[in-house]
Amino acid sequence: MAVYTHLGARELAGLIAHYDVGGLISAKGIAEGVSNSNWLIETSGARFILTMYERRIEPADLPFFLGLLDHLAAHGCPVPRTIHDREGAAYRTIDGKAVALIEFLPGVSVDQPTATQAFSVGEALARTHLAAGSYVQSRMQTLGLAAWDMTVHDCGRDALAGIDPALPDIAFDELSFLAGSWPGGLPHGVCHCDLFPDNVLMLGDRVSGLIDFYFAATDFFAYDLAVTHAAWSFDNHGRQFRDEVSTALLAGYESIRPLADYERDALPVLARGACMRFISSRADDWLNTPPDALVTRKDPMDFVRRLLFYREAGAAVLAGGGKP
Repeated sequence: MAVYTHLGARELAGLIAHYDVGGLISAKGIAEGVSNSNWLIETSGARFILTMYERRIEPADLPFFLGLLDHLAAHGCPVPRTIHDREGAAYRTIDGKAVALIEFLPGVSVDQPTATQAFSVGEALARTHLAAGSYVQSRMQTLGLAAWDMTVHDCGRDALAGIDPALPDIAFDELSFLAGSWPGGLPHGVCHCDLFPDNVLMLGDRVSGLIDFYFAATDFFAYDLAVTHAAWSFDNHGRQFRDEVSTALLAGYESIRPLADYERDALPVLARGACMRFISSRADDWLNTPPDALVTRKDPMDFVRRLLFYREAGAAVLAGGGKP
């Protein structure tokens, strides 16, 4: 989440008036994240999240994203519902940009998850994979290997070296490896693809909300698990691997949806791909985020460190938990 576009009180009040949610009391911009503008909205009826879609999201995909929220919520997953306006529309437009009002769910995002919390996240992720099986819409993965390669090449060696001198060689070498090693034929369906700790709300040890499904796409379930593993199993800067969190996350997932042997065998490569996905997008954001945006840029080197760990230890760690 972030704020790229600034909306005044009058604009926000006018927008909220199209919904049967009460009058606007307050609106606060949310600085976390990198792709959309977001506000915490309080009305006389309740709290909501207002999202304006800014980057990497095509308006044509919004029926898929917003319909997915409603589908998963209806199937008992801890996912916020879309609030439809008085005419039944799931989103509206302001100055040519789409905006949606989303249910606010209670809970907090954790910086240093416990093993018990990680187990709950693994369970919740597996439940969304099963529930999404009956979702009739689909969306092609637009942030796969080809997109990572294009983004890294568009950034260019010189610009990448300006972030860190080691980054260009690591990124280009890894892309070459992944191009020859990416698995095929794994179980697939609609996946979250971005389940970082700041996209999970917790009440104690229980998951109260999975949010920000705007990178959701049809992909391998094991890849989605690998993304989540890379996001949860290290400290915030990728310097320290947290073995107990890793083990609990995998165990929680498999308590709901056991992995086939060939899925588990593919996890080390998928985890390296997950790191490359975020190295590429974070490098692009680092170089191209507008200086006046209310947004916190994220260092791509945090995922370079994860990548280097998976290169050395991934097979042993993902085979069943525990350091090699």
